[in-house]
Amino acid sequence: MSLALLQEAAANYGAFAAIGAGLAAIGAGIGIGKIGGSAMEAMARQPEMQGKLQGSAIVLLAFVEAVALFAVVVSLIK
Repeated sequence: MSLALLQEAAANYGAFAAIGAGLAAIGAGIGIGKIGGSAMEAMARQPEMQGKLQGSAIVLLAFVEAVALFAVVVSLIK
């Protein structure tokens, strides 16, 4: 790699970090939406399982948020 290419990549690092953080946030939003939608549909089909489904959905939401937070932190570390 040439020095000019490395300097250009370093100059654009802020833009790349912002794109990475944005993609992580979008991915987390999609994941949380799918989990929430599926949990609501399952609760509507079997209301007696609401407690177990809600607990499982909360745990899954925490995992998705943790991965998204990790991705944002990694994208912003220089």
